[in-house]
Amino acid sequence: MKQITAILQPHRLEKVEEALHRLPHLPGFTVFKAHGHPRGHGTGHAYIADEWDPDHHDRLVLLMFCADEHVAELMQTIEKAARTGQSGDGIVAVTEVVDIVRLHSGERGNDAV
Repeated sequence: MKQITAILQPHRLEKVEEALHRLPHLPGFTVFKAHGHPRGHGTGHAYIADEWDPDHHDRLVLLMFCADEHVAELMQTIEKAARTGQSGDGIVAVTEVVDIVRLHSGERGNDAV
């Protein structure tokens, strides 16, 4: 099992949701608001003062759990729908999950996702 975490531009959420809901095996996901500090955009990613708010940038975090065989398709779907080609589009990360239990049913592992 895997956990997919995507940090997204808020204005791309609708496109990402629409793309994910077209998949035949969407495991469900959670979205929450976040404030981020981007890596610098100068030489060597050093901070350069410009029109950006240096305090924080509004982002959304999308979180989902899935079976190993669905990871590539889910990542590609998120990547395609979220990408604008501009700096600050976000990231998609995958991590290994040791176990999951669905609280209302007691299902574990892949049965829970």
